[in-house]
Formats: sequence, structure tokens, C-alpha cells
Amino acid sequence: MTTIYHNPRCSKSRAAVELLENRQIEHTVVKYLETPPTEKELAEIVAMLGIAPQKLVRRGEALFKELGLGEQELPDKEWLAVLAANPKLIERPIVVHEGRAAIGRPIENVAAMLDN
Repeated sequence: MTTIYHNPRCSKSRAAVELLENRQIEHTVVKYLETPPTEKELAEIVAMLGIAPQKLVRRGEALFKELGLGEQELPDKEWLAVLAANPKLIERPIVVHEGRAAIGRPIENVAAMLDN
């Protein structure tokens, strides 16, 4: 099964949904701002991505600065808690497919994952 963590207001996210539809890949859309992933789900996603949780953070968001996150180092577990509590900070889109994941910035990342 394929899942996309999607923000309909994001052009990259819409492009990833379109890519899945064009390739006729059955998928589940999770509007992560409405239904945020849990800390456990986020831990699984970053493991599939092969990155540390802080690499999944949208540092350009005003919320990032408001929370004072740029001024401190956090352990992975705390980053997961921050992301679960503040889904607006999660990089988007994320596509999970057959035990692998890709961040759709650029969309070619998703295409390459689907091709392998």
C-alpha cells in the first residue's frame, strides 16, 4: 500500500498526488495537518527515509522561530514529539511505498523511489 502525507495547499504535494494517479498507484491520502502522524509513525518514516528527525523539519515556517527551535539542539525523540504536536513543521509531501519513503521536494525523489 502507498500513503501520501499531503497538504492540499502545497503545489509539490498536489504534484505528488498527480504522479501517483498518473501511474495508477492505489494510495491513501493522509491530510497530515488534519490527522497528524504519531511520534511512532514519524519514527518509522524517518527510518525509511534514512534521516534524523530534525531533517524533516520545515525550518522556514514562522512556527519554527516562534517555538525557539533554531536556538537549541534536541534529541531525536524530542524532535519527533515536536513534529507530532506541530504537523505544520513537517516537510511535505512524504510518500511511503512498499517499505520505503521519499520527500517530494523535488517530485523526482518520489518518481525515483517508485521506479526502484
